[in-house]
Amino acid sequence: QVQLVESGGGLVQAGGSLRLSCAASGRTFSMYNLGWFRQAPGKEREFVADISWSASTTSYADSAKGRFTISRDNAKNTVFLQMSSLKPEDTATYYCAADRRPMAPSRLDPSRADWGQGTQVTVSS
Repeated sequence: QVQLVESGGGLVQAGGSLRLSCAASGRTFSMYNLGWFRQAPGKEREFVADISWSASTTSYADSAKGRFTISRDNAKNTVFLQMSSLKPEDTATYYCAADRRPMAPSRLDPSRADWGQGTQVTVSS
């Protein structure tokens, strides 16, 4: 099982930017699809973005397209989520996830993933 620790959350004004990081340990990081999800109070967890183990493919929720960028640094065992043009509706706890399937040909499966503890992002209007 991998350990995931998110950081970089905080309070930001609408239109601002934040960069979330998720540091992983416990297994060969470069072999796994990674992703970011978020959960706002009273709402279900929702997909934000994911990146393949090879870093060749990224996917985004419609709400994130054009504003968020997911990337990974395998040498540092870290996945990032660069968020810009933030909106109050982006307020949520953001979680990173690591697929348990090595070199999976399909996208990250949240039902077969390990999760971090989350980092809070609050966007004020």
